[in-house]
Amino acid sequence: MKVSREQARRNREAVVEAASRLFRARGVEGVAIGEVMRAGGMTHGGFYNQFPSKDALAAEACALALEGSVARWRSIAEEAGGADGAKAIVRDYLSARNRDAPETGCALVSLGAEAARRGGGMAVALREGLDGLVDAYAAAGGVERDAALAAVAQMVGAMMLARAVDDEALSDRLLAATRTALTA
Repeated sequence: MKVSREQARRNREAVVEAASRLFRARGVEGVAIGEVMRAGGMTHGGFYNQFPSKDALAAEACALALEGSVARWRSIAEEAGGADGAKAIVRDYLSARNRDAPETGCALVSLGAEAARRGGGMAVALREGLDGLVDAYAAAGGVERDAALAAVAQMVGAMMLARAVDDEALSDRLLAATRTALTA
């Protein structure tokens, strides 16, 4: 049965969205193509009709996740208004909710090390997403780009450590200390 172009587009979007969640939750190597396709409502056999490789899908999934993060940061800053925009971003990002939901959280944290190892399109997507987040933070806080870059790096590092430690109290302290440092 022939699928319309519109349906093919929707199918592809569903697969990329599913891959974005799964890859952030378990890493690219931790997820099989068949699992991604099933989560996107497709069969394993349709993968190569949609994507040239798993790396190509990983790049698209990473880009989609980071585009969503940039949009979220801009929305948070707009809601907060004025100079409070950057503080609102920090409070939202450095939250237990974000820490405890890697599948919907920041791709910089979940996929950063993997993008460094894989390179290629995934590393490009990560860099472009980082640029977007830094720009959103700079605009929200009215700060120069280097100050925004340092703040984003501090937030990402804190979130990565908060997820990695096996001590919830220490994890909470990492988030709280970084929130305090960036909002003081």
